[in-house]
Amino acid sequence: MNDSQSRTNADAPRFVAGLLGRDILASRSPWLHETEARAQGASLAYLLFDFAQHGWDESSLPRILDAAATLGFAGVNVTHPFKQSVMKHLDALSPGAERVGAVNTVSFADGRMTGFNTDVIGFEESVRRGLPDASLEHVIQYGAGGAGSATAHALLSMGARKLTLFDADEPRAAELAGELTRRFGSATVEVGSDIERNAPFATGFVNATPIGMENHPGSAVPFTLLEPHQWVAEIIYFPLETKLLREARARGCPTLDGSGMVVFQAAAAFEIFTGLQPDRGRMLDSFVNFIRRPAVAPAVTVSKS
Repeated sequence: MNDSQSRTNADAPRFVAGLLGRDILASRSPWLHETEARAQGASLAYLLFDFAQHGWDESSLPRILDAAATLGFAGVNVTHPFKQSVMKHLDALSPGAERVGAVNTVSFADGRMTGFNTDVIGFEESVRRGLPDASLEHVIQYGAGGAGSATAHALLSMGARKLTLFDADEPRAAELAGELTRRFGSATVEVGSDIERNAPFATGFVNATPIGMENHPGSAVPFTLLEPHQWVAEIIYFPLETKLLREARARGCPTLDGSGMVVFQAAAAFEIFTGLQPDRGRMLDSFVNFIRRPAVAPAVTVSKS
């Protein structure tokens, strides 16, 4: 019996963490964090702060962050649509979060709120495991927000030669393209305007938008343009099989769902929150075994007064 297994309930390290975002009640993050903590002989409660459920908007971010810190949370994760707007409410940013320009993990330690970005690590590891032979010669990505910035940084760090960004907010896409060009000068980063012209030359596609989630049905990527030699990656994991992935598989394309990214970014966040070294393989197995169950994660009710 190892040390973690021999701990009594009274001796077990105890942590509280949470997730801030909109339409997140189907999130499996509570399961991921709480299950890994139990496996390590620790206790971790992971709560959901769903801004849509409570009628909160972005102006509520500082109040919720302050409340969580005051209540002794180890930290919180941050998801759509607050990965960029949360930054101005923090005391410090890790070098990675500053580079990417987005935060998905906030640590409350030493009286400071520090923002991290574990999405880049999560997406890189997911692609390396799930699409090891994927060509990065020319990738088309939909989405230039917080998640899109992270996946773009990951793709270029892995050696993508050309990255074409599509986003409904073209100025935002242009700003991201400029930042990426300055950082990765050897690669070509551009903003796309005509998907039909660009699609035939792409080796792969990434959906880094919320389109495809249960509350945002549809597909950002026009799957009718896909060819069997092109790979398709999603960052969405509920549902695990989006319309885009289903249609891409039907066309013979190699695909990557969002399970790997969510697990590997969660593993990095778990370590930030607890100081414990996560077992990534165990977390991935746990997630895959659980993902098709109905979501039963708790939500948090906080007074609006």
